[in-house]
Amino acid sequence: MGFKIYTKTGDDGTTGLVGGNRVKKSSLRLDAYGTVDELNAHMGMLVAKLSQKEIKSLLLEIQNKLFVIGSKLASDEKGRQITSSLDCSGKDIEKLEKAIDNFEEELQPLQQFILPGGSEQVSQCHIARTVCRRAERLTVQLAEETEVESIIIQYLNRLSDFLFVLSRKVAKDQGVSEIPWVHD
Repeated sequence: MGFKIYTKTGDDGTTGLVGGNRVKKSSLRLDAYGTVDELNAHMGMLVAKLSQKEIKSLLLEIQNKLFVIGSKLASDEKGRQITSSLDCSGKDIEKLEKAIDNFEEELQPLQQFILPGGSEQVSQCHIARTVCRRAERLTVQLAEETEVESIIIQYLNRLSDFLFVLSRKVAKDQGVSEIPWVHD
């Protein structure tokens, strides 16, 4: 028999970090790694909605990297020793940049702001992008209070760029017109 999913230890409004310290569930740290978890769930929905095997494979790699990032953000001082072997590096950012560059080769240069939408898949890219931006903002805020590896902030920043360009590629591949922002 495996472990029980409920422990009842959080019934007092606290949760355990990697490393053992307990913090309030309302803490900024939980907001940051909880938002990374939310982003990962949106990425999973995106994987489920897309059909291109190569993109799905890349998104699964990103999901695994988000789990690493979440683990690192969920680590107290002692936990950092435990999660130090989990890797998030410049190579991961380079992979995102290479994908962005490859996608952009297929796209017309952006001439105007575009609105999220056009198809379910394009919209899901934008939902993931906006959640990624929130995760980045919360992580930057957390870094003002405690130690956060700068590579995590850089990765989240590049990932949101990737998701924007992916939304445009998905729209192009589906033959969906981008929706221009119309201002008065």
